Amino acid sequence: MEDLEREVARVRASGVLGRSQGLSRLFDYLAEQALAGRPVREADIAADVFGRELDLTGDASVRVYVHRLRRKLEDFYAGPGQDAPHRLVIPVGEYRLDAVETAAPRAPSRPARRWAWAAAAAALLLVAANGVAWAWLARQAAPDRTLARAAAAPLWAGLGKERPVLVVVGDYYIFGDTEGGETPVRMIRAFDVNAPADLDVLLMGRPDLQGRYVDLDTYYTPIGATLALRELMPLVRRVAGAPERVRVVTGSQLTPEMLKGSDIVYVGYLSALRLLQAPVFERSRFQVGETYDELVDRRTGRVFVSGAGTAHPGRPNRDYGYLAAFQGPAGNRIVVIAGARDIGVMQAAEIAADPAAAPEQGETEFERLYLVEGVGRTNLAATPVAP
Repeated sequence: MEDLEREVARVRASGVLGRSQGLSRLFDYLAEQALAGRPVREADIAADVFGRELDLTGDASVRVYVHRLRRKLEDFYAGPGQDAPHRLVIPVGEYRLDAVETAAPRAPSRPARRWAWAAAAAALLLVAANGVAWAWLARQAAPDRTLARAAAAPLWAGLGKERPVLVVVGDYYIFGDTEGGETPVRMIRAFDVNAPADLDVLLMGRPDLQGRYVDLDTYYTPIGATLALRELMPLVRRVAGAPERVRVVTGSQLTPEMLKGSDIVYVGYLSALRLLQAPVFERSRFQVGETYDELVDRRTGRVFVSGAGTAHPGRPNRDYGYLAAFQGPAGNRIVVIAGARDIGVMQAAEIAADPAAAPEQGETEFERLYLVEGVGRTNLAATPVAP
């Protein structure tokens, strides 16, 4: 408790909270409750700090403020407070303030927002068959961080020890629609057309579409998967032991031979698993519902539905992130970092790369589903919902 009290005083004196009265009130409230040993709920913060009732259907203000405070604390301990023996944290998915021992020097703070959407727009890739763009992205330096503790987490146990590591990024095939003209005027993504061969099958059954739908030899990767890859690559290289032991391919490039000969790290949407879908869902407690935005718990029958596909800017948004690690059919290690949509896969990557947030358990095979809450396309917090 003395450590907590000392760090609270240190943060208050630092001025890191700035001029925001809301952040200062929230920090003081969480500190008071933590020092008194009292639990804190979202509704308590809404009433006691902001003086209003919590509207679960549309009020994300508490989560936004907690998210901002968490980032302020991270910035402080990455800078002026980096030599402190303890640091204040707000555990992911919770509303309590805690003091934890600093195990290693903190890395320099990340840019203001890890998932900056200005950068995201530039990172959206249309990937042709040669894969040059992915090779470029894999070589780019991600924000510096302390990797040792994250690499030692159960999620990464055994990865790259006996085989090279293949990072598979989920992608989608798109084809062109000429609308009867000479050149394509729009691009189409159809969930039952995942390769040029599938398009050929479609056209054989629909002669009326021949000449209208054309193969562009083009694939795309969602922005969330692109940014999640950038988040994870330094950690994967660390786990594998050397950069040359890590190769990045898209899901459309993955072959059965690659799947057998490498340890696999999948990053992307659950709907883009392709060859990995069978080994993942054969052993999963979940099954896909009517769409890939729905997961059904086989044990309880509970249905988890992502609303991120219809998200609107500035509005509360819910998605699901998914983490799993298991032995593959060839005895290789398979790690899955996925989501139903962008904020789900981004949050899953954030958890996988954060030693304080990753699953803490002895066994090296596990599965986790997280409810991810955000505003628009910005992920704010995650809560484990299963198992």
